[in-house]
Amino acid sequence: MKVWFDGALRETDAARVSVLDHGLTVGDGVFETVKAVDGRPFALTRHLERLTRSARGLGLPDPDLDEVRRACAAVLEADPVPLGRLRITYTGGYGPLGSERGDRGTTLVVAVGETTRRPDSTAVVTVPWTRNERGALTGLKTTSYAENVVALAHAHRHGASEALFGNTAGRLCEGTGSNVFVVLDGEIHTPPVASGCLAGITRALTIEWTGAKETDLPLEVLREAEEVFLTSTLRDVQAVHRVDDRELPAAPGPVTAKAMRIFQERSGDDLDP
Repeated sequence: MKVWFDGALRETDAARVSVLDHGLTVGDGVFETVKAVDGRPFALTRHLERLTRSARGLGLPDPDLDEVRRACAAVLEADPVPLGRLRITYTGGYGPLGSERGDRGTTLVVAVGETTRRPDSTAVVTVPWTRNERGALTGLKTTSYAENVVALAHAHRHGASEALFGNTAGRLCEGTGSNVFVVLDGEIHTPPVASGCLAGITRALTIEWTGAKETDLPLEVLREAEEVFLTSTLRDVQAVHRVDDRELPAAPGPVTAKAMRIFQERSGDDLDP
């Protein structure tokens, strides 16, 4: 396996990030996960736009998107897996042991790993922790992911593949690595970005392609919704057949099934929508 690091394609064992990299010591970094199909990235332009927004939100210099594109092409050519998880990581680089940044420049790492297609439906649980919709990192895709690690481990202990958060106001927000949609009276709804959720790439495409509405929703809507589904880079559109102890045995329901079909067709027509 080869990765892009320090401006070139390198063997994984030869790629060395400093133990004093700010991305490691204080989580000062941003990242993107991009789906790659037969060696070609999906929605790369949208992902790079969000990478730049996240970097600016942290006060990092804009990433060199020409280099990022070259890096993506290089690692995919070196390892053209049928279905891949392309990971772009961009950090504050070598720095002191405190919160201050150093002056040696940023770090860029791009790697790809093989993955498999997710099942058509899954189980989710809600967690007792909240998203802060007014925090300094709200809406940014940063490497400060420990909160998601803890919540996802909780989900796995309860037989689920994803954990769903409410925000500090008790409104439905998002999953650890996904956005959540519900069907009410036959219409698709998803929490607005103001809820504190990440503006997911698959979320945006699903809204555009299905006409889903952005709606401020109580967390309790998960107990009333006719259908529930998740969206993310590697899930695409995935139905939910259980929320906590509530079973939705018909999942994917008709509205979700249509959304799944639309996403599959539209994403297959254009790899960079």
